[in-house]
Amino acid sequence: MIEVDVELDLKGMSCPMPLLKAKQALSKMNQGEVLRVQATDPGSVRDFACFARISGHKLLASDDTAGVFVFTLEHK
Repeated sequence: MIEVDVELDLKGMSCPMPLLKAKQALSKMNQGEVLRVQATDPGSVRDFACFARISGHKLLASDDTAGVFVFTLEHK
């Protein structure tokens, strides 16, 4: 079980809002802290994978349960 420091419920928001809200939250977090995001926009799967690769934040988990996408990121 991954311990989460900040959790965002962004269900119902369209691209690019889930990623933008996640970036805002990460900017206020410390290195090593973990952010979990819940979103319903299917485009967020690609967005979060690309963002993690480019930003250096570690994508610890990416899950899809009944149309709810859950992303767990560790602040670099």
